[in-house]
Amino acid sequence: QVQLVESGGGLVQAGGSLRLSCAASGHTSTSNTMGWIRQPPGKEREFVASINWSGERKWYADSVKGRFTISRDNAKNTVYLEMDSLKPEDTAVYYCGADALGLWPPQKYAHWGQGTQVTVSS
Repeated sequence: QVQLVESGGGLVQAGGSLRLSCAASGHTSTSNTMGWIRQPPGKEREFVASINWSGERKWYADSVKGRFTISRDNAKNTVYLEMDSLKPEDTAVYYCGADALGLWPPQKYAHWGQGTQVTVSS
């Protein structure tokens, strides 16, 4: 069974930065695409960023392009989301997903973490 544990969320002022981490344990597929999804309060979830196994292929939502960077360390089974120039509209619960399903960019994951809260104050 795959377990995903997110960390790194918190409260930050607009313009600040945070780095989220997602540690995976258990069995994942050998072609494990991972990503980050967020759900702002009272809104639909939004796919934020994805990264393939090698790290050579990345995708970002238009709303975060140029501000967020996804990366991974396969030796540590960990995926990261570096978030810079944060805006109040980035406030959300951020979830990590593993073992993407379907075509690129992934819109569905087989496994999800419990989420970490990110709050950006104005």
